[in-house]
Amino acid sequence: MSRASLFVPLGLFAVILVLGYLGFRLDDPHRLPSALLNKPFPEFSATVLGSPERTVTRADLVGAPVLVNVWATWCPTCKAEHEELMRIDRESGLRIVGVNYKDDPMKAMRWLVDFGDPYEFVLEDSDGSLGVELGVYGAPESFLLDAAGTIVYKRVGEINPRIWRDEILPVVSRLELASTHE
Repeated sequence: MSRASLFVPLGLFAVILVLGYLGFRLDDPHRLPSALLNKPFPEFSATVLGSPERTVTRADLVGAPVLVNVWATWCPTCKAEHEELMRIDRESGLRIVGVNYKDDPMKAMRWLVDFGDPYEFVLEDSDGSLGVELGVYGAPESFLLDAAGTIVYKRVGEINPRIWRDEILPVVSRLELASTHE
């Protein structure tokens, strides 16, 4: 067997690696595809965290742009994101609705007391059924809806100051501009 023939398997392996990398990589892992983008937020009915007598539906999300944030107390990235959501709530006037995903409602209510509550209301999704409808990969994930309730932006992962400034705020600004011209 010649020395050159020893490099053939190594060369084939390198070609397979390159093709696999080019074929399967995601340019940005936080921009996972969503079948719901540019489609209406799914119909749902859920109770409000801390108010089991109050039921909320998709109709409660229409009328103005809203950021729907999927979070949980077991999610360390959600804790990192929480301060930014508090700032957005204080400074932007954007409606923020929470979805407490596969979590203990008592822990979630304690979290909001301890760290602050940026949400207009929080939907209980203890069994993850709303998350399934939304195609949630995990927490945190966020969906920006226009005034008609159409999903115009999806974020997988935390919202931090850079993501807010560079990705979400420009979309919110376009939505606000469009609503002034209607």
